[in-house]
Amino acid sequence: MSDQITQQQVNQTAWAACDTFRGVVDAGQYKDYILVMLFLKYISDLWNDHVDTYKKQFGGDEDRIRRRLERERFILPEGASFYDLHEKRNEANIGELINIALEAIEEKNRTKLEGVFRNIDFNSEANLGKVKDRNRRLKNLLEDFAKPAMDLRPSRVTEDIIGECYIYLISRFASDAGKKAGEFYTPTPVSRLLAKLAAPKPGDTIFDPACGSGSLLVQAAQEVGSDNYALFGQESNGATWALARMNMFLHSKDAARIEWCDTLNSPALIEGDHLMRFDVVVANPPFSLDKWGAEHAGSDQYKRFWRGIPPKSKGDYAFITHMIETAKRQSGRVAVIVPHGVLFRGGAEGVIRKALIEENLLDAVIGLPANLFTSTGIPVAILVFDRSREEGGANEVRKDILFIDASKDFTPSKTQNLMDESHVARVLETYRGRLDVAKYSRKASFDEIAGNDFNLNIPRYVDTFEAEEEIDVAAIQRDIERLEAELVEVRGRMASYLKELGVDV
Repeated sequence: MSDQITQQQVNQTAWAACDTFRGVVDAGQYKDYILVMLFLKYISDLWNDHVDTYKKQFGGDEDRIRRRLERERFILPEGASFYDLHEKRNEANIGELINIALEAIEEKNRTKLEGVFRNIDFNSEANLGKVKDRNRRLKNLLEDFAKPAMDLRPSRVTEDIIGECYIYLISRFASDAGKKAGEFYTPTPVSRLLAKLAAPKPGDTIFDPACGSGSLLVQAAQEVGSDNYALFGQESNGATWALARMNMFLHSKDAARIEWCDTLNSPALIEGDHLMRFDVVVANPPFSLDKWGAEHAGSDQYKRFWRGIPPKSKGDYAFITHMIETAKRQSGRVAVIVPHGVLFRGGAEGVIRKALIEENLLDAVIGLPANLFTSTGIPVAILVFDRSREEGGANEVRKDILFIDASKDFTPSKTQNLMDESHVARVLETYRGRLDVAKYSRKASFDEIAGNDFNLNIPRYVDTFEAEEEIDVAAIQRDIERLEAELVEVRGRMASYLKELGVDV
């Protein structure tokens, strides 16, 4: 029998561990406890594997073993491993002991993990209950992760399995948490489509200004096809920022620079007196964010809002503007998920939209199906901006905008619609070839869009109307009369049969 552990085994065991908290702690909170425990178990198993390897290599030379371990990706302090805590699972202060262990790990790995555990408290009465209940739950959690199916040594599982388990858990938490999940999760097929549309290539810098748990950055990195890239992200929610840092570590992307900040009001990725600029910028920012900081936008030190200031109750164009301003001039590529209102709303948004089109930055508008997200049932769109279309760029002669209506391409499921590989492939083939496809896609000229007052509502450009079959009313009336006559005849025969049987009718 194989000693290897499958993805399904790891996923199922990790998900079963959530039973410790279900019905007691909200899914939006208990995800943090489960994911931190998965992280701790993984680095403990990885560390133990390294220790065993160096013991064999260097025999009993503890100094050489220690020096070699100090050159690893991380250091696991003595007494802070999962197994140390598992041995102490019956202690009356087990929650406090877990906190102490996490603090020690953070202290020893400041460059990679500083601040990652500051938002999680395993000794919290508010979240985990009073001492007796809290201790029982934490003991169960430690025992669940000690099961054979959670042996995460590199000799038994690959890094892909660990990373995919992390993504799997986040997606399940998102489903459980419903609308609360939008802040940390974008469905994998949508992330994959967005990453492929942005088309990162070797040597690129990749940025997500609203990175959530980092899944979109991981998808974008996988599209490069090599390890020659650099990842950057910003996230305003502290707990979600911590998930992103752990996600990067578990996917062996711990060189990623993920900043905890308010992207719109206090961006942290700065070079000198200006914003850093990137080859690829991707995001699924919060839809129509209220109170995003419009009152300070006019005096923005980075002059991001020179095209106009978005309305204070809808921050969509604030994120879009930030993304475009952080894309490299004449070459940067931007792909962003937006609500449909961004395509046609007037006022300040209409002014900004017109400016972006007149600058020739907008490359494509792609309508997606409704109910793809746990956070909203509304249909959404993807906007693709390409700064190589501006003057001096490789595509400056391209003046049209491609519209794609993929709103009908989905597979229904119980809770939400899904885009499968064929749906994603169709969008990509159409976009890359800039194809006109009847009832699906069409290129529109600048003059046509200007004639529509720069309204980007997809049905204005892609005619998906299906002519209804003509109805022959006279023929239908004849059918009705025939059926009524047959019904009279059938009733007569039935009455005759019942009479023969002696039934009074």
